[in-house]
Amino acid sequence: MRIRSFQLSDVNQVMELLQVALSEECYEDTKRAFARQLSWDSELIMIAEVDEEIVGALIGTIDQKDLGCIYRIAIHPDYRRRGAGKSLVTAMEQRFQQRKVHRIMIAGDEHNKGVAMPLYEAMGYGANKFLEAFQKLNIAAVHSLSGS
Repeated sequence: MRIRSFQLSDVNQVMELLQVALSEECYEDTKRAFARQLSWDSELIMIAEVDEEIVGALIGTIDQKDLGCIYRIAIHPDYRRRGAGKSLVTAMEQRFQQRKVHRIMIAGDEHNKGVAMPLYEAMGYGANKFLEAFQKLNIAAVHSLSGS
């Protein structure tokens, strides 16, 4: 398994992975955040691949200049519990350290507090590391086009 930074040529495979790995509601929220993060800083999207097939993705973001946030992790069902999630989180932690970001939180939504919780807990992210007000993150903000 190889962990690497996202490349533009990955976009279709990542979208397919998100659709397979996430619930429908989570997928809808995640694809907006994914597009937003791509336009800001694609180096905060990490990829896990096996034999050139993308089997995992992690979307991170930096908010308020010093808050690193793991927004979403998606692992293909056939590759869960094989170390991809742990490797992606470790790679993102290193990326945050390179950027001098030492405060790392997990977006406290249903997906991260449900499906991905065992991974985060095993890596030392207890309940105090979950950002309950994650909707206020720029990556997750829902902006109205009408201005109302």
